[in-house]
Amino acid sequence: MQPITDDVRQKDITVIPTLSKTELHARWERLEGAKPPNIPIDLLRRLYAQRVREHAYGGIPGWVLAEFDRVLLESRKPREKKRVDSVRRSLSVGTRLVREWNGKTISVEVREEGYLYADRLYGSLSEIARAVTGTHWSGPRFFGIKRRG
Repeated sequence: MQPITDDVRQKDITVIPTLSKTELHARWERLEGAKPPNIPIDLLRRLYAQRVREHAYGGIPGWVLAEFDRVLLESRKPREKKRVDSVRRSLSVGTRLVREWNGKTISVEVREEGYLYADRLYGSLSEIARAVTGTHWSGPRFFGIKRRG
């Protein structure tokens, strides 16, 4: 790997668009000490410019790479069940919540997996209140389970 100075970096970056594939491959090998990846020439030009900058200013910090790895591993784990909200914990499975809204009776059944309303399972009472009213509501307040304050 060749040391990069401000002169070399600026010269390398400004001439990249004019380099032939052969010239670009040769410069890549000088910079990286290995053959370039087999990718389209436009992408290789961008990647080469990035690598020149990384050699000059440093690459991605190790802690960032470690965080990328951690997030990748987390994304591959099987999803855990959603946490049961405190309202559902206080209500028994099978409990029916009834509320009248604009002349329509809203009936919700508490299930182990969530709340059943209109043959659809919801994760929270607030989702149902939003579906019914079209605006943001506190679900427990909408159904009279919790009072303000």
